[in-house]
Amino acid sequence: MFKKIDLKINKLDLIISIYIACVAISELMGGKTFPLLHIGKFTWNASVAIFVIPIIFSINDAIVEVYGVARAKSVYRSSLVTIVIFMLFSFLAIKLPPSVRFKESEVAYDLIFGMSARIAFASLIAFTISDFVDIIVFQKIREKIGKKALWLRSNLSNFVSQFIDTCVFMFLAFYAFNKGVSDNFSFLFSLIIPYWLLKCFMSIIETPFVYLAVRWLKGEVKK
Repeated sequence: MFKKIDLKINKLDLIISIYIACVAISELMGGKTFPLLHIGKFTWNASVAIFVIPIIFSINDAIVEVYGVARAKSVYRSSLVTIVIFMLFSFLAIKLPPSVRFKESEVAYDLIFGMSARIAFASLIAFTISDFVDIIVFQKIREKIGKKALWLRSNLSNFVSQFIDTCVFMFLAFYAFNKGVSDNFSFLFSLIIPYWLLKCFMSIIETPFVYLAVRWLKGEVKK
């Protein structure tokens, strides 16, 4: 007799896996931008990470709502370990000499995975701060208004955390030390404001998924 194979996946494990996958995607693939909107001669570009960053914050909110802030912080800390591992291994991989078979593709490989240390550092610091803020703000709003209006709590915490994420990243990645303070602020906020508004728009669109995730996770908790 063959034993029955259990293919069941724990719901929280799946949500955390998606969360880690989105973190990895934003860190490894977020360096690519694409033209999003054309206004006259002006082209508004966005990073491909714009599609996964709101998912990260939405999953934060769902985990806090169902399992509490302590569990969300644990997931957040685990994701930081993942980012560090990716970064360290990327540095190791591009330093190792290629075999003869892969010499022709080595330049492209190094270019993709060997992005500037400044961009990688900016991304890591921005994520570290903003993701933690998202958890705390969501919890504080919940303490004030209770468990009602999940859409409001989720979006408000996302708006705050994504503004911090955008500001920290832009300043660390693109602040020009050979330019004046006023010139830097003018340039950086011309990038920050539209990009932050785009993130807020994505967060609003994904609000129904927060409700679905909470309902889905609560179904397993009640079992």
